[in-house]
Amino acid sequence: MKILLTAFDPFGGETINPAREVAAALPDQIGGADIIKLWLPTVFGEAGEKVTKAMDDLRPDAVISLGQAGGRKAVTPERIAINLMDARSPDNDGNQPQEQVIEQNGPDGCFSTLPVKAMAAAIREQGLPGEVSLSAGTFVCNDVMYRALRHAAKAMPATRCGFIHVPYLPEQTAEKPDVPSLSLADMVRALTAALQVVAEDLAAEKAK
Repeated sequence: MKILLTAFDPFGGETINPAREVAAALPDQIGGADIIKLWLPTVFGEAGEKVTKAMDDLRPDAVISLGQAGGRKAVTPERIAINLMDARSPDNDGNQPQEQVIEQNGPDGCFSTLPVKAMAAAIREQGLPGEVSLSAGTFVCNDVMYRALRHAAKAMPATRCGFIHVPYLPEQTAEKPDVPSLSLADMVRALTAALQVVAEDLAAEKAK
């Protein structure tokens, strides 16, 4: 089994991205699945194109993208991506689309095909904050999730796709005392538990 795991570079004035830090720290195999890591630019369109090309090249069983959600206190598997780009701030190439669709005539929303509730529950079983989120936002994270789900639906319907947002790391909140954060070690534990659920789900599907 192969799980394609993606993460973004720093954006919005940050010098690190917790999604990339935790992805880099995760083992290369979880639950019998090979974890193939891919780094993405925080750029509308380009990031999604890099993911869909990797999907074509690698034919993974699942695609899980990670992103930073500063201000959230929990690790949050996303339930839905929406067909909208509406950026409050520019991406890393200076693009700032406003009220633009990702795919002309595409569906308004696409649901994750990962077991999001079980993933959140597995995170909580580790004694860590885990919740299902109902909004991946309208920035590059949502763009990547939507494009991956649409590509899978069109070209590889057996491939599961979804997105997980993670909080800030403590070093990012040193001057933001009221903003929640989670240590890298705890994020690694949380993501390992979530990916274990996905691997088990994939193995059970293959065994049918």
